[in-house]
Parts: sequence; C-alpha cells; structure tokens
Amino acid sequence: MAGERIVIGLSGGLEGEILIRRAVKVLDGAGGGELLAVHIRSAEGASRESTSALESQRRLVVELGGSYHTVAAHDPVEALLGFASHVGATRLVIGQSRAHPLTRLLSGGTETRIIRRAGDLDVQVVPHPLAGRGTGRRRQRDLGRVRVAVGFVLAAAVPILMQLALAVIEHSVATAVLVQLAGAVAVALVGGLWPAVAGALWSSQLVNYFSTPPVGELAIGDPQDLLSLGVFVGVSVAVAGVVDRSARRSKEAARARAEAATLGELARGATRAEDTVGSLLAQALDVFGVRGAALFSGSAFEPASGADPGARLLASAGELTEHEREGTEFAGHTVEPVDDGTWLVLFGRTVPAADSSLLGAFAAHVLAQLERQQLAASRLEVLRLAEGNTMRTAILRAVSHDLRTPLAGIKLAVGGLLQTAVTYPPEEKQELLETIDECSDRLDALVGNLLDMSRITADSVRPLLKPVRWLDVVPPALRGLPAGSVRVELPPNLPAVDADAVLLERVIANIAENAVKYAPASDVKVTAATGGLSGTVLNGHPAGELRIIDHGRGVPGRNVPAMFRPFQRLDDVSQSSGVGLGLAVARGFVSAMGGSLAAEETPGGGLTMVIRLPLSTGHDTTIADGGASAVAPGVSPAVSPQETAQ
Repeated sequence: MAGERIVIGLSGGLEGEILIRRAVKVLDGAGGGELLAVHIRSAEGASRESTSALESQRRLVVELGGSYHTVAAHDPVEALLGFASHVGATRLVIGQSRAHPLTRLLSGGTETRIIRRAGDLDVQVVPHPLAGRGTGRRRQRDLGRVRVAVGFVLAAAVPILMQLALAVIEHSVATAVLVQLAGAVAVALVGGLWPAVAGALWSSQLVNYFSTPPVGELAIGDPQDLLSLGVFVGVSVAVAGVVDRSARRSKEAARARAEAATLGELARGATRAEDTVGSLLAQALDVFGVRGAALFSGSAFEPASGADPGARLLASAGELTEHEREGTEFAGHTVEPVDDGTWLVLFGRTVPAADSSLLGAFAAHVLAQLERQQLAASRLEVLRLAEGNTMRTAILRAVSHDLRTPLAGIKLAVGGLLQTAVTYPPEEKQELLETIDECSDRLDALVGNLLDMSRITADSVRPLLKPVRWLDVVPPALRGLPAGSVRVELPPNLPAVDADAVLLERVIANIAENAVKYAPASDVKVTAATGGLSGTVLNGHPAGELRIIDHGRGVPGRNVPAMFRPFQRLDDVSQSSGVGLGLAVARGFVSAMGGSLAAEETPGGGLTMVIRLPLSTGHDTTIADGGASAVAPGVSPAVSPQETAQ
C-alpha cells in the first residue's frame, strides 16, 4: 500500500473538490502515496466546465502535493482509463454521473462504463450533490424558450400545409412520406428535437388519414403502408435529432468563439492598462451589462445572506452604493469566487447560467492579474532590500576609509597644537588651523552626502515646489567655487521652473564642483534654455533646461550609467577627494522634483550635464503625503558647494 497511486477524474464541475478531498483521505489511510488529478476535456463537456472551479481544484491538488494534468479526447472514458494505465494507477476516484437516473438506467452512466472496462483497477465512485440532476432540461433551454415555442407552432402548422400541397396532385404514400419528412426537418431546424418529434407524429396521422388506403380513416389496410409510416416516423425522429444536435453544436461553437474573442480582448486590454485589475473590472461592465463590479477579500462570506461583515474592497469600477462598498449587501447580485478569500461581485444584474463559463474565465483572469501585482510588489521589495544592503555595505566602506582620512588630518593637526614642548610660528599654527577647518568641512560634506543618499534610497525626500528662476539659484550654488572657474551665460527673462530652490542649489553645486574637479584646466560654462525656445519637453510638457558644460576628457558612453550610481569615481581620481556620491545625490534630488538629469558628450570633447525641470504654472506644490518641508529631513537650507559636491 505504500505505493498507492490514485488518479482523480475531473469533469470540470464543482464536484471536483469533493473528489480530491476523498482521494486524500484514501491516500492517508493507505499510509501515503501519489495523487494525480486529470481533467478530461471533450467537445461535448466543454460547455459544462467551470474555469474558476478547475483553477481552484488545480491549486488544491498542488497544495496537497499532487500533480494536475489535462487531456483532450473525444471519448472521456477511454482517455481516463488510458491515462490511469499509463501512470500505473492503483485506484481511480470518479464522481457519480450527473445524467438523469432514467438515462443511467437505459444506457448506463459514465461510471458504469468505466467500471466495466477498468479491469483490475479499483474504481471508487463518489456521490455528490450534483449527481443525478441531469442536463436534459438545461439542454432544452439552449435554443431559447421563444425558439422552442415557435417550433411547436410550426410542428402543428407545417404538416397541414404539406398535406394541402399534396392534395392538389396525385401522389403515392412514398411521396407523402417524403414531403412530410421535409417538413419535419424544417421544424427541427427551428425548434429542435421535441417539436420535430411532435411534428413527425402529427404528420404520420395526416399521411395515414389522407394518403393511406382506406383514405379518410385512421386505419391501414396494407402492411407495407404501415411499415412505410413506421420508417417515416423513425427517420423523422433520427433526422430531427441529428439536425437538433448540429444546431446546438453550432450555437455552442458560436458562443465559444464569442467567449474566446471576449477573453482575448480582456487580455489585450489588461496588458495595455497600468492598473490591470481596474481595467478588467471596467471591461466587465460592458461584457456582462452590469452597473458596477468590485473585488473583495474576506473569509466569512455567506451565500445565504449575501453579505460578508469582514469584507474589504480591493478594487472597483462603475457605480456602487456605500453599503455595496462596505461588503454588506451582496444579495441579488452575482458573486464569483476568485480564490479562497477573494470574491468578484457584479452589481445590478444576475449573470445568466449561459455566461457562467465566461464569468469563470474572467475570474481566472482577475486572479492572474492579482498574482502578477503581488509578484511585482515582491520584486520591488526584494530590489529595495538589495539596494539597502548595497548602501549599508558602501557606507561601512566609506566609514572605514574615506571618513577616516579627514579624521586623521584633524587628529594630526590638533595633536600638533597640543604639544607643549614645541613652539610653532604663527604661520605654521595658522596652517594647522586651516587643516582642521578644511578636514572638518570635508567630513561634514561626506556625512551629509551619506545621509542624503540614504534618504533618497528610502524615498523620503519631500521637496516643496515653487516657481524658481535659474538666475536666483545658480550664483548662490557657485559661491564656494574658485573665482573664475565657472562662467555663467544665462539668457535674460527666462521663465521660471517648478523646483525646490534649496535642493536645486545643491544639485547645481554638486555638478559644478564635479566639473571643476574632473576638468580643472578646461572652460566650465553654465547656460540655460526653455521649452519655448529650444523645444525642450519633459513627459510631454514644456520644460526649462540648465546645461553645465566642461571641456575635459569626458566619460565614455558605456560608463555614463555607472557615473550616476553611488560610490563611483573616475579611475585615476584620488579616493581622498570624496566617496563618489555627488552625482547620485544630484540625480536623486532632481527626480524628487519631477525632473531629469542626463549626461551628454560636449562637442569637441568633454561632458555636458543637462538638468530639465517642468516650466512653472505659478502654483506651489508639495510632493509629499501632507508634508510641507522644502528639503529632505536634516538638510540645511544654506549649504556651500564644498559641503555638497563630495
């Protein structure tokens, strides 16, 4: 028994979960083994499948440690037994047939056929609530009540019209039978099987009375005429059955094509939208003709009362009342389970049974998009954690080396001044004091940039955007640089941009300091343009542009992305000049203000840094969740370039 291998036959109905749990109990009683669930998909049973039920059953099987399989076949019985034989099954678990008890008595249900052909394979038939309900009544409604009613009317009228046509000509019994057979086929095309059967019986009576000797009586004198009428009725019923089945299959195929087209459009619409779940719910309004669609999460849904006191609204589209948004009024609406604890609710209309397959597929689409969003969120969280780890590692490296260099300078200078046995001339004492001051500034700048970078990484920069002119921020940003090292050529009357003045000064100071540091002997120039003058746009809107141009050796194109990453320096620049955060902090601040920072090659050699910010609309805007601080927490409003560009 340790090698027990149980195969579960799934038909696509709701009873599949009962079969799976029964098979698990059998497997536990046998001391373990292997569980395999197989869904046999046939053309005849496709219309009765529930996509959401199959998806739920697949998940259940996988969670229980089993495997799920799908097999397409014309004969489900043969396919199921063939699969069980192929995998070496020791037991087969199937559900009791949903055919009507009378049908099972006359032709034997599916389970009877399986048991007869199973051979040595143990077959366990599990009863379920849907067993024995039959599908005849549902199939009768497939053509529509109006169409069936019209069929019965034609079944009464067409045979009379055919007989009237026969009355004007001389005819034999065979001719009358053939003419009435054509009428029975016409009735079958319109109303289906049962109207055609009724018409065939009525036609046989007319043929007997008007065409079979003795004419005018419901008696048959010639046995051959009796045989002809019997064959007529049999052929009429058989032809009507074939025509009826063909009509139903055509309608099912058309419905399947329509559902496939609808699902294809749903998938395309979802992939085009940013909010895929919201897009699917919006499309549900048109697909199912409802006024509102919503997705709820909750574990206490009660179908009888149609409410879930603990329901939480995840997403919605269309018109919903306050009670509907709170999840306390589901009665009278369509509720479709998406997964355990998640429900799709359509308000304003009960979706008919004919659209249940499409609704189930729709729910499966919603579930796939929910999982996609969860995976995207998990991926972002993993990336954020990885960036945090990288940042912590880099900060430790900076603390262990870069921060110790200015500390060593301060320690050495202070130690020299504290020597009582040595008397320093005034100029040497002044040099030591200047060393302390310079190293303190460098240390403060390093710590400030490390803190700024950590805040940028944590997405905690909250800029206060106001109309700012380039002429108001460029001179203060360049105040700490050597005189004449940067040339400013700003056109007059430039329109303002939306920016945080303090952060923008920090950005310009960092970039200008970098340009002077890496191109000390070149001409560094600051110039500006606007969307109106140069066609500069940012996200489709006019933008102002500030360019800081140097004519140094430049940066190869392949190294430009790395240049903006934290802790990056040019290969031959001494590590004592900073920890490589200047451009990373500058880009972070520009992005926080809704702009962009890019690097371009300067014609003739060198590097051009381009700051783009949207042109101002004249309104103050705080990019924060209710915050009003103009700078990141801990950033001083008055900072010199030397303090920011390291």
